[in-house]
Amino acid sequence: MISLFPDDRVLRFCFLPLRGKIALVTGASGGIGLITARELARRGARVIMVCRNPERGEQARTAIRAAIGSDAQLDLLLCDLSLIANVRTLAEEVTRRFDRLDILVNNAGIFPGPLTITEEGHELSWATNHLAVFALTNLLLPQLLEAPQARILTVASEAHWLGEIELSAEARNAREKYSSFTAYCDSKLANIMFTSELAHRLDLTKVTANCLHPGMVDTGLVNPGSSTLMKAMWWTARPFMIIPEKGAQTSIYLASSPEVEGVSGKYFKNRKPSRASGRSQSRPEAARLWRLSQEETGIE
Repeated sequence: MISLFPDDRVLRFCFLPLRGKIALVTGASGGIGLITARELARRGARVIMVCRNPERGEQARTAIRAAIGSDAQLDLLLCDLSLIANVRTLAEEVTRRFDRLDILVNNAGIFPGPLTITEEGHELSWATNHLAVFALTNLLLPQLLEAPQARILTVASEAHWLGEIELSAEARNAREKYSSFTAYCDSKLANIMFTSELAHRLDLTKVTANCLHPGMVDTGLVNPGSSTLMKAMWWTARPFMIIPEKGAQTSIYLASSPEVEGVSGKYFKNRKPSRASGRSQSRPEAARLWRLSQEETGIE
């Protein structure tokens, strides 16, 4: 694995900027989530790794300890984030075990295949990429507010430029209108609008909220069920993709750098604030999305 520092021992023993911090990273079993979890742990944080698959989660934890040391503080929690009931259980477990949370990294996400409706009645990418982020963040806000200063970051995408927010679940779930690419773009737009509204609501607190585009990362996001068109697009773009180590850089930066202390409500790319779409910055639309998310998750 690529080391971000020339001598890891210097960092481990002399420079641990996150010592004493508690961080939670969703989707930590692979890709940029695994790298983010590894590098936050390398900086001294106790990292709660949220993974869907127990075997892959344990393999990821073992790999991190092999890379940075057996004394890395890593907790593994399992959750299928596509169901709000599971997210509630996860939040309850975190609240029971930890008295505060300093860093929340909403990293988990999917690129959907054929239309799939969860048992709770939501299109799969909308449920996983947006509703789970809304639910988990709000359920863990009391823990984040207990920290002296806390950070929330959500992995979005430049794909949000092509997104629109469909307020009707019936229309969102309609097979005749469904496109996996459109569903993904819509969920990424929701990530940015959610972050903007969340930052506004947290304005007088010591909790910041930002989102980011990780770059075009080769993480195997396109699954076997993806359309032929999406597979063709993916393979065409693959030579230009970056490795997860590079894709995780902005997440690591937002979670740990003193340069962004107090910065909130921004969209970052390549560790710098970047312009997001005009639609994503609409306060009225963000407020409507917030109300819709409350209704669909049952979380006020």
